[in-house]
Amino acid sequence: MQKLPTGLQEFEYIRKAGALYVDKTDMIYNIVSEAKKQFFISRPRRFGKTLLCWTLNALFSGKRELFEGLAIAKTDWEWESFPVIHLDMSKVCTDEGSAGVRRSLAFQMKRAANEHGVGLDAEMGAGEMLTEIIIESAKKHGKPAVVIEEVRDIMRGCYTQLKANEPHIRFLFMTGISKFTKAGVFSTLNNLNDLSLDENFGTMLGYTEKELVECFDEHLAVCAGKLKISVGELVDRLREYYNGSCFDGVHRVYNPFSMLNFLHSGEFDNYWMESANPKIIADFMKERSLTVEQFRGMPVSRDFVRNPGNIETAPPQNFLYQAGYLTLRERIDRDFLLDYPNTEVLNSMSRLVAENMIQSGGGEFMDFRTPLITALAGGKSKLLIETFNRLLASIPYDDYVGAARQAVELSDVEITTQEWLYRSTILAFLRGCGVLTFGEMHGSQGRSDLIVTCRGNTWIIEIKVTGNNDCEAQAQEAMKQINDRQYAEPHKNGKKVGIAIDDNTRQIGGSRWVEA
Repeated sequence: MQKLPTGLQEFEYIRKAGALYVDKTDMIYNIVSEAKKQFFISRPRRFGKTLLCWTLNALFSGKRELFEGLAIAKTDWEWESFPVIHLDMSKVCTDEGSAGVRRSLAFQMKRAANEHGVGLDAEMGAGEMLTEIIIESAKKHGKPAVVIEEVRDIMRGCYTQLKANEPHIRFLFMTGISKFTKAGVFSTLNNLNDLSLDENFGTMLGYTEKELVECFDEHLAVCAGKLKISVGELVDRLREYYNGSCFDGVHRVYNPFSMLNFLHSGEFDNYWMESANPKIIADFMKERSLTVEQFRGMPVSRDFVRNPGNIETAPPQNFLYQAGYLTLRERIDRDFLLDYPNTEVLNSMSRLVAENMIQSGGGEFMDFRTPLITALAGGKSKLLIETFNRLLASIPYDDYVGAARQAVELSDVEITTQEWLYRSTILAFLRGCGVLTFGEMHGSQGRSDLIVTCRGNTWIIEIKVTGNNDCEAQAQEAMKQINDRQYAEPHKNGKKVGIAIDDNTRQIGGSRWVEA
C-alpha cells in the first residue's frame, strides 16, 4: 500500500519517497503547452497550490524521471530545462511592520538569486532584485526564465517588473488563496490568463470522487474495515462530509487536506476548518451578527465571482466565498448559487454561530450540548424541549434581525423574519453539536422542518411560531401536519415532535410528541 502524502507539499520529495500522487499532469500539460504563457489561479488554503507550484518547478527543471508513469510522460513535452525562479510569498513575515516585510522579501529574493548564481546589490528594492534575477538567470542559462509565485498583496511592487521583463520570461504562473489577491495582480499584469473559473481546470486542485476511489482504494478498504462498513457505504459518507467544493459551477472536488487526514486516521473530523484559526472567522461572524442559513442558496452574479472588490469593503459573502467557506453551486444561466461545500464546513460554521449566540447571552456552549445529546440519544422528548427553551432564552434576537430579514427577502416562499430566525437558530445549534440534521428551512412540502438523527434515533420535528396565545393549538397543528403529510414514513421508529414557539415570550409554549 502506497504511503499517503499527508503533510507533504514538494512534488520531487513525494515522487522519490514513493508516496501516492494523484496525477494532474494532463491538465498541467494543457497549460504549459499553450501559446499564452502567463497564468493565474486562485483556490482556498490547503487545496494543493503549493504542490502544483513544485510540480511546475520540477517540470521546467527538466526532471523527466520524476514524471515516469504520469500522463505528461506520454505527450510530446520536450523536457527542456529552464532557470526556475520559485517565490513562496506565503513565507513573507508580515507581523513585524514594514521593516520586517522588506527584510523577509529580501531574504526570498536572495535565496532565489543564490540558486542561479546571481549577485544582488544590498541597496536594491524587491522589484529591482526580481528584475536582476530574471534577466541575469536568463543570460546565464541562455534561456528565458520561468517564474512561479504564490502571491500576496505585498508583492504589488514586483508585478510591474514581471510585466516589464516579459521578453525574458518563458512561463509565469501565479496562485493565491483568493481573488482579492488577484485584483491587485491584475491591476498591473493585465496579460494574465485567469484559470480560476475555467471548467477545463476545475478539478486541477482537489480530488474528484473518481480519483479518490481509484487512487486510494486500499486506504479506503482499511478505513471501511475500521468503521465496520462497506467501501461503498464509506464513500457515501465521505461524499456527504468532505465532497462539494466547486470552483467552476460544474465540478465538485474533495478537499485534499481533509481527505488525507481522514485516510490517515480513519475518523471523521473537521480537519480543514481546524487547520486555520477558528477565532478569526468566529470574530468575523460575531462582529457582523451573521447566521449560517442566510448564505445558503444565495444567488450571485458571475461578476461577483470574477471581481470580488476590495477586501476591506466587500460584503460578507464575498469574504466567505474567497476564503473557501462558501462555494459555488449550480449555474443559473451565467449566474451561480452559493452554499457551504459540505458537512464539515457547514457543521463547523454552525458551531461558530451557535457559540457566538450562546456566549452573547452569557452561556457556555457545552452546557447546552450535553443535555441536547442526552435527549436525542435517549429519546427524551421533554428534555429536548427544555434544552431548546434554554437555547431560545439565551439568544440576542435583535442582533440577528438583519441577517434574518436578508434571508427572508431572498426566499421564494412566505415566512416571517421571526420564524426564519427561530428555525435557523435551532438548526445551527443542532448542526454545531455535530448532530446529523436536515432542515427544510423555506419549503412547505416534502418533509418536516427538521429531520434529526443521533445515535440510532431519528426525530421528525415540525415548528410553528405564533403570537396569539394559541401555542397548544399550534403544537397540535404541527403534529397533525407531520401525520397528514407522512413526514415520518421514511423513518422507521422515528420520534415525532410538534412544537409551537410563542413570539411574545420567545419560548416553546406548546408541544406534542409521539415516540414510536
